[in-house]
Formats: sequence, structure tokens, C-alpha cells
Amino acid sequence: MPSFADNTALIVIDVQDGLDDPRLGTRNNPDAERNMARLLAAWRAKGRPIFHVQHMSTRPDSPLRPELPGNAIKRIVAPQGDEPVIRKTVNCAFVGTDLEHRLRANDIRSVVIVGLTTDHCVSATARMAGDLGFTTFVVGDATAAHELTGYDGTHYPAEIVHAVSLATLQGEFATIVTTDQVLGER
Repeated sequence: MPSFADNTALIVIDVQDGLDDPRLGTRNNPDAERNMARLLAAWRAKGRPIFHVQHMSTRPDSPLRPELPGNAIKRIVAPQGDEPVIRKTVNCAFVGTDLEHRLRANDIRSVVIVGLTTDHCVSATARMAGDLGFTTFVVGDATAAHELTGYDGTHYPAEIVHAVSLATLQGEFATIVTTDQVLGER
């Protein structure tokens, strides 16, 4: 079971109302937000660093455009007090933001990543975190994905997209853990 230093950062990625848009298809893991909220509560109780990430889409058809209601961070994981919100316009939370600078300025060497969606912004951010030398954990049951159709028309159910996305991160870029493992619960 992993042990986390007091300065391990929790990064909550793109948990926004627009990702419930039915146009995105079926999603797996309906408990993801509840697990994120449990982790946020634990981080807040210990005074550990928390960074919220909000996608500010520039795509005309995106429900995450800044002027749309779907851009809002879901209430269950909304920032509190002075918890910073990192705003981005691409998948990776490190690109075009000061996230790396903030982490290094606070001597943060390990990160725990949760959020939406596993195959997009969570994956892109975890890969970059690992490449930048941060000890990176992705909480599998505090992330979720939508179903996808491949380039050849093959349909991939949300659970498969989620599982394969986590598998491609494990060991190479991050360690995949559960909420209970992070919280030291069984």
C-alpha cells in the first residue's frame, strides 16, 4: 500500500457539469465523483495541497466552453477557500499553465490524480507528470471514461476504455491505486 508525504498534491481534473452531456455517450463508474469527494475531504483534513483543473474549451461544439453552464466544476468537488483552480485549453494540465511551477515551488514531488476523463485529460496529465519526474498515482475508481467509437467503426464500451486507459499508464507513467488504498482503508 502506498504511503503519501504530507506535501503530496491531489490534482482534481475537469470534473465539470458538461461531461454529463448525453452526446458524450454512456459513462462508467458512477461513483467516481463520490470517491473524489472522499479524497478531497481527507486532503483538506490533513492540510495537504489540492489543485483543481478546469477545462476552458475553445472548440465550438464543446459543452466545456467558458460561456456555457457545462463549464462549471461539479458541486460535489468544488474548490473551497483558497484552493487554486488551474485553467487549461488542452488535454494536459501542464501545457500552457503554471501547474509545474506551482508544484516545484512548493517542493511537491508526488501527485495523486483523479478526475475526468480517464482516456483524455487524466491520461495526458498523468503521462506528463511521470515524464516530468513526479511520482504519480492515478486513482482508478476516482476517474471515469465514456464509450468510444474507433477509427474503424468499432464500438468500445466505457468500462473497456477506462480499463485500457489505466493499463496504459500503470508502471510506465503512474501507479494505479484505489480510493481505499489511498485512504489506508480496506
